Amino acid sequence: MTYDAFVLELAGAGISGREFARLIKLNPNTVANYKKRGDVPSNLAVIAALARLLAEHNIDFRPRLEALDIKPNASRGKSIVNQH
Repeated sequence: MTYDAFVLELAGAGISGREFARLIKLNPNTVANYKKRGDVPSNLAVIAALARLLAEHNIDFRPRLEALDIKPNASRGKSIVNQH
């Protein structure tokens, strides 16, 4: 999915890129950096599309995502350093 289409899905879901990142425990800069690439990974595209669909049917997806025990990704290079 293109970054522009991704942003439209988020808008349809009533959330910003920053809120999306917070809900799925990503660094907000990670989401913003996809703008430079021009596209987003398919897993994020699927989440955005489903969030929009739920919002269109007046189903608030935020509490469910917030309740998930999502482990944030390690900062770049951090996982390599912590292996020693």
